[in-house]
Amino acid sequence: MRKLLGICMLMLLLIIPATIGAEESKAEGNRINPALLSSLREGGYILYVRHGEAGVGEDQPNLDFGKCITQRNLTEEGRRQAKLYGEVLRSLKIPVQTPIQASPFCRTRESAELAFGKGNVQVDPFWVKIYSLSGQVTPAEQASTLAALSTGLEQAQPAGTNKVIVAHGFPKGVGLGDIPNLGTVVIRPRGAGKGYEVVDRITLNELLSLHESTLTLEMAR
Repeated sequence: MRKLLGICMLMLLLIIPATIGAEESKAEGNRINPALLSSLREGGYILYVRHGEAGVGEDQPNLDFGKCITQRNLTEEGRRQAKLYGEVLRSLKIPVQTPIQASPFCRTRESAELAFGKGNVQVDPFWVKIYSLSGQVTPAEQASTLAALSTGLEQAQPAGTNKVIVAHGFPKGVGLGDIPNLGTVVIRPRGAGKGYEVVDRITLNELLSLHESTLTLEMAR
């Protein structure tokens, strides 16, 4: 019996460090490169952001962009997320150019307005095509939309500010891929005809963690 207990204890000692190591590795993988904050403060990037949590109502066949009742809309949590997103970017001193681009859906417009101010948002109907990628589109339509997306995202941005787009997620494996609520895809344009680079993908929680760690460092100085 003692021999059996000894074997069990040995197995636990071997398993626990491996589990801790896996959790530490996972945490490492979720960290944002500290140099990225400095780069974002210098500007020149595009921040592609998905709208906040939406679950009220549904997008109806007779969808009318001027009538939110015909669409899925932000939940209270989605509104809280959007306000928090704008507050964190301002606190981190990440400059953004206005107007902010937003898809004409109520949930995207409201997310942008809550984050950056109602007078700082401009609707761009192109982003409806991104929304449509999750529906029934032909391969030719998908290719055309993605080509137009690339043309827009490869355009160089001025130093000292970052372009922000508040729109929709993509189907898995298509375009910028699946994006969580208020998740950000950080894009570095390479210039007209040269494409773009996805530098990082940041969740709202990771952005909040970066904010908290930055505050801690500043208080320690």
